Amino acid sequence: MAFLNNLMDSEGNVVLQKFDGSTLPKQLSDDDNCTTLCFLDLETTGLDKKEHKIIELAIKSAAIDTETGLLVGIIDEYQSFQDPQESIDEKISQINGITNDMAKDQEIDWELVHSIIEKADIIVAHNAGFDRAFMDRYLPLSNEKVWACSVNEIDWLGRGFSSKAQEILCMWHGFHFESHRAMSDVDALINLVTHKSYKSNTPIQELIDNAYKPAYKISAIGSPYDTKDALKARGYSWNNDDKYWWNTFTLDEVEGEKRWLADRVYDGSFKGTVTELLITGKYK
Repeated sequence: MAFLNNLMDSEGNVVLQKFDGSTLPKQLSDDDNCTTLCFLDLETTGLDKKEHKIIELAIKSAAIDTETGLLVGIIDEYQSFQDPQESIDEKISQINGITNDMAKDQEIDWELVHSIIEKADIIVAHNAGFDRAFMDRYLPLSNEKVWACSVNEIDWLGRGFSSKAQEILCMWHGFHFESHRAMSDVDALINLVTHKSYKSNTPIQELIDNAYKPAYKISAIGSPYDTKDALKARGYSWNNDDKYWWNTFTLDEVEGEKRWLADRVYDGSFKGTVTELLITGKYK
């Protein structure tokens, strides 16, 4: 994938700009023609969604013009560290820069977080399955909201990008940022999905449209052990409680996926299950 063509000079050079969120506009008045999206990012003590803890949270609510996909402005924002009441692993600090001293005695104002998220139509995260797992534990309201994933609900490959990693996508759009810090990641994601280079069919419009489409969970019940690598490579996740591989798909993808499972996993006949998910059940 090359950089966006409109970023290149006559000699094919691109100058990356540092983005810090300071140029994001503020919304000065209510607009009934807007969809409110709450962009969210977490830093945690590790990757275990049941055991590890949040150590930093950042959220920004943005008003998006429903017809054009243009960013109208930022409505609310909040950022805070959270003391995990345990030592932060040195490797985690090396990734996100958060030390024990930075998090010590800090506490997220969950009532304020609730008030901001309550007003949002959709919560957006890059890899929503990770962030939602933590938020569902910490904030009951999260379980009731529509979540959207900017990794899965924007067809980056169809737009010409071979990677879905946020840092790489941002560079291909002409900017870089201080990654793995919650508010910096939020600002960069907003700038990416509302990037000024898109005049129509914006990434954020695609994400909003897909957020309201039903999803279907396919569970590869009873899959043979020797098919685990193929399932994992295809994007399936392991349910450690009930011991099966699963993934989610759109309605248009279900029949093709059942055929793939029949051929590659079940020796000719699909033996898994297909379950329609509520739109509030995505990424749980």
